[in-house]
Amino acid sequence: MKSRIQSVIVSAAALVFGLTFALAARGQQRPLITEDVDIIPPGSMRIEAGLDFVQKAKFPVSGLNGDLTRAGVIGINIGFAPNVEFQIEGVAQNFLSINSRGTSAIPLNLANNADSTNDIGDFTLWAKIKLRNETAHWPSFGFRFGVQLPNSNQARGIGLNQTNAYGQVLFGKKFGHDARVNTFGNLGIGILTAPTGLFTQNDVLTYGLAGIVRLNSQFFLAGEVNGRANTRPGGGPLGTESQSEARLGMQIRASGLRFDFAGIKGLTKNSPRSGVTVGVTYDTPSIFTPAK
Repeated sequence: MKSRIQSVIVSAAALVFGLTFALAARGQQRPLITEDVDIIPPGSMRIEAGLDFVQKAKFPVSGLNGDLTRAGVIGINIGFAPNVEFQIEGVAQNFLSINSRGTSAIPLNLANNADSTNDIGDFTLWAKIKLRNETAHWPSFGFRFGVQLPNSNQARGIGLNQTNAYGQVLFGKKFGHDARVNTFGNLGIGILTAPTGLFTQNDVLTYGLAGIVRLNSQFFLAGEVNGRANTRPGGGPLGTESQSEARLGMQIRASGLRFDFAGIKGLTKNSPRSGVTVGVTYDTPSIFTPAK
């Protein structure tokens, strides 16, 4: 059964490369992690919650490997103005079923025979600004910057408990009748603190290319490739290695909510091998008077 599920995920992830160019409502995100340029309506909130399960997750700093469940993948977006949005994202709790243990570069608070560990995820605060609306010939542009907070406990072996900074250029273009196809991408830099090196950091390249195609008023197909690339010679400082994944899934509108699911396929040696994600999104009506 497991091999059959893995085959389906691998096949779906392979299709993402062919669908990305053809992959649309305003700012629809989950199950994608690439950021759309569009801003949610000013004065409203978008609340996202999900569950991820990935196989053969790797944690080079702690030396742990296993199956990771992210319970409570949370996203809160607030529209402050027609071109400004504030975001909070993170994971309420990570659970790792340990399959193997290698050499740890940091002290761990785990028993020698422990077969699992859990910890809160590191939350990130973001501000997104839309700089230019889309025209007939040119895509829309925006900018997004954020800081990742050190919420996790590195001794649990899952999080790194580091402060990292990010900046991204956003772009997007819609195609087809009534903007049926929405494509968007991100390109930026992440300044990652090296968890095992004193006064050391790694400036990685972050990227994402995604698309959503509206099949009808209820069903949307979504796919992406998203990750970060090490810019240092070799593999880079421990804990800042290249990571990348592909996602392919669906969004379904029903009962005033948007449900989603997707298969996940890791694309680098330090990425999880495969996985699935499911979630739900609720867009509130206007709840405050936005900035003019």
